[in-house]
Amino acid sequence: MRFHKLRQKFEPLLRRGFHLYFRFSRGATLGAFGMVIDGQGRIFLIKHSYVSGWHLPGGGVETGETLLTALARELKEEGNIRLTAEPKLHGVFHNVRISRRDHVALYIVRDFVQDAPPTPDHEIIAHGFFAPDELPEDTGRATRARIAEVLNGVPLSELW
Repeated sequence: MRFHKLRQKFEPLLRRGFHLYFRFSRGATLGAFGMVIDGQGRIFLIKHSYVSGWHLPGGGVETGETLLTALARELKEEGNIRLTAEPKLHGVFHNVRISRRDHVALYIVRDFVQDAPPTPDHEIIAHGFFAPDELPEDTGRATRARIAEVLNGVPLSELW
């Protein structure tokens, strides 16, 4: 309980700190995220140590990386997931909750291998595959919106 209260207090400060760092170090930011769907139709989600809720795996595209290279790196780091075929681009979204300069590309990943579950670490504290109708209660709003677009035919939004 104590950790939860500390996180609630410091999470907004961390977000502002990251925002300031990215604002002055980069003109615009770009992220590559994956909706990894297994053969049973379950979706892979992760839980970060520094942000509340469950989210799709992914992260920032580094200098010199392509979107697909960044996606492959992030999936390996966060989920021990290796792509076995090129994923399908679902959309590119403006992530105004992070910054007016942030954009996110979301790929649908159906062809992959996960040789072993990832080991929780300082960044990713939990992970799992979840049926779309059994998502954890604290699954993030943007994650739920993207799942609804992909699986339920909800119209695509421009905003993350």
